[in-house]
Amino acid sequence: MHLEIVSPEATLFAGEVTSVTVPGVEGEFQMLKDHAAIVSLLQEGDVKFDGTTSISKAHASKFSNDVNGKTVLHITSGTVEMKDNKIIILAD
Repeated sequence: MHLEIVSPEATLFAGEVTSVTVPGVEGEFQMLKDHAAIVSLLQEGDVKFDGTTSISKAHASKFSNDVNGKTVLHITSGTVEMKDNKIIILAD
């Protein structure tokens, strides 16, 4: 799957991932390959993903790793769209 995380300032991440977990307004949910098409609002929380693509040095300070080795980005709100194994997160 291809993941793009975009903020008002810049594209924070673009790369291939195997799973993405987001803080939906009705609770946290995970998207895997071939997930049904979805558009959802996001609330404050952590976006977590597994992937092999490295994060650019310009934005590395915004990301951390959790105890399971997933990459984590804290957001205050946003939206997510997944369609045809492409996920776009517009994050604040």
